[in-house]
Amino acid sequence: MALDIKICGLKTDKALAAALAGGASHVGFIFFAKSPRYVEPAQARRLREAAIGKAKAVAVTVDAGDALLDEIVEKMQPDMLQLHGSETPERVAQVKARYGLPVMKALAVSAAADLERIKPFVGIADRFLFDAKPPKGSELPGGNGVAFDWRILAGLDAGVDYMLSGGLNAANIGDAVRLANPPGLDISSGVESAPGVKDPALIEQFFRAVGAARNTRAA
Repeated sequence: MALDIKICGLKTDKALAAALAGGASHVGFIFFAKSPRYVEPAQARRLREAAIGKAKAVAVTVDAGDALLDEIVEKMQPDMLQLHGSETPERVAQVKARYGLPVMKALAVSAAADLERIKPFVGIADRFLFDAKPPKGSELPGGNGVAFDWRILAGLDAGVDYMLSGGLNAANIGDAVRLANPPGLDISSGVESAPGVKDPALIEQFFRAVGAARNTRAA
């Protein structure tokens, strides 16, 4: 099985270049003002130019209204929208219909029972992103560097397409792949030297670790 990899929260040319050099299938740009990874739509558009034909550009929003989404889609021209807030299945359907773009719906997970929340979205969301529930007091729905018990994902129906996120880094990615066998991985804070500061060396290190995990899985 192919393993998609998304480097999320990109803000600089060097970090984007490292993501593409490593073989990222997706590159993510965050449009949530409280995030240290926030970018303006015009900045994201300039960056995503380098990814055209190499990786899918994902616009990440949190409970965004139509006005903001209109601006993002017009200026950035993303390949996919990621809804990382409390969006309902109805809202996901509205966004898909309005923009004609695939939508990835993020859901916070801490226990197996949380996976029941995907049911209303099946057939509406094109893909899921399973992230750890944020720590108490955090204003960020993702990018908190927190993991959950990946073993609970092993019981998912084989037809559920998702990306695993939350607390991933080069040191633990082998365990994540072994325990959950995910079709996709999403990493942000795990390749940063400081909040919002992507480190090209850490990105390269992560891709080397993913390669080793892939070889182990194939064996």
